[in-house]
Amino acid sequence: MPADARTGVAARTGRGQPVPQLVRGFLMGAADIVPGVSGGTIALVLGIYERLVHAISTAASALGALVRGDLRETGRRLAAVPWVWVLSLLAGIGAAVVLLSGPLEQLLAERPQEMAGLFFGLILGAVVVSWRLVKQPRPWLGVVAGAAALAFFLFLGLQDTTHAAGSEAVTRPVWAFFLAGAVAICAMILPGISGSFILVLLGMYTEVLGAVNERQIGVLLVFLLGCGLGLAAFSSLLTWLLDRHHDLVLAALIGLMLGSLRILWPWPHGLETTSLGAPSGPVLVPVLLALGGFAVVVGVDLLGRRVSSRRERATP
Repeated sequence: MPADARTGVAARTGRGQPVPQLVRGFLMGAADIVPGVSGGTIALVLGIYERLVHAISTAASALGALVRGDLRETGRRLAAVPWVWVLSLLAGIGAAVVLLSGPLEQLLAERPQEMAGLFFGLILGAVVVSWRLVKQPRPWLGVVAGAAALAFFLFLGLQDTTHAAGSEAVTRPVWAFFLAGAVAICAMILPGISGSFILVLLGMYTEVLGAVNERQIGVLLVFLLGCGLGLAAFSSLLTWLLDRHHDLVLAALIGLMLGSLRILWPWPHGLETTSLGAPSGPVLVPVLLALGGFAVVVGVDLLGRRVSSRRERATP
């Protein structure tokens, strides 16, 4: 979708308004706290995913122009970034992390199977809602989604636990932090997985925490540099792919969400492990919460579509 078209859609739907955007950011931040759930998933369900990726890509292109010394082009591209929209979203994400980290972590520790059931239903509902965003559904897109789901399902199984064990200390070379940042940050805009779990898979989670605890500013700056460059490159690539192969990319993203359900399967230990087991222990409550979560996501989407349809009919 061209930038002008995106701007027009945003204006008609009120996506540039700070308060609704704060709410969207809050929902994304809440999702980022949970292992196996990504803020990108929420952005996809809320219908802001493509605009978010485009905004990141535009900001990245401004940075590229600055590196080339083209100040006029840098200013032009910075002006094209919807800053109110972006900053409102970031403020909502930050508020959710600050306000919900403690309560959510406590619930995940005390009610792992119940919480896993709830999020399993939410993400399954997100898959159904996201499939409706495909412009021209075709059988081969289902094959793409299935293949991506299977590949991601197996990828997640490479690590038994979603949490890293071991001492929080810096033992890896500096370049490893750069690469870890560049790879992990991609989870910010990919549905289905969190950046912290990527670090666990890379064996860098405790390393990064060690750098934070030991106040190793140089190492952290290298990590952040990797994050910045990785996000810039990946967002530009994703924007290009969405513009030219929208349905194919969307099918693959939906597949990632399906594959991430491996982490959210409630048994045997909820969100703490990627291992799978038959339902046991408290079965009824996780199942009911899963059904409730699914119904909420699908129901909110249907309500939103009806409201949008009425607004379009009322608009001359």
